[in-house]
Amino acid sequence: MLQSTQETFDPGIVLLPGFALSERDALRAGIEAVTDRAPVRRMQVPGGHTMSVAMTNCGALGWVADAHGYRYSALDPLSDLPWPAMPETFLRLARAAAAAGGFDGFEPDVCLINRYEPGARLSMHRDVDEHDFSHPIVSVSLGSPARFVIGGLARRDPTRAVVLHDGDVIVWGGPARRIHHAAGSPRRRAGQPTLRWNLTFRRAGP
Repeated sequence: MLQSTQETFDPGIVLLPGFALSERDALRAGIEAVTDRAPVRRMQVPGGHTMSVAMTNCGALGWVADAHGYRYSALDPLSDLPWPAMPETFLRLARAAAAAGGFDGFEPDVCLINRYEPGARLSMHRDVDEHDFSHPIVSVSLGSPARFVIGGLARRDPTRAVVLHDGDVIVWGGPARRIHHAAGSPRRRAGQPTLRWNLTFRRAGP
């Protein structure tokens, strides 16, 4: 991991530019290993809409959405098998990034793997399906740039946008743990890289 500079947006929200660059190849290999066993899929939300971002998981638990709601499950609903184990490279990076962001002792049990194709996005939301909000969120960007929107605890709070580049990591927790946020991959011009991966680490279980 790079000893990168830090940018603090609000108490509990820290950007670590380029923090994951030195692990990029190993992270991509880990993504390939996980998706070979648990392919990415576009989940359907309770209202019937199909998400534009394709997802899968690794770790003891995985985040899923369907007609019954949002939840964490120990089994992949496509195979009814446990999610693939989290690669050691993933764990090492998540722990180091959390510590660099001011959250020592982070032990994630979920890594949500998001694949953003051009135009895909996650609308404003909060991560509130976890058991204990004292643990931070660690989000790693790989590939093409993304627009990450940071809001507040209330949906109508002011927002700010930051462009995340290949290898950037953003960490939020403490007073900012339940902020609203959104992310998307803008459409690309010819010749530009088009695919973006995001690894989002969480502690969902007790």
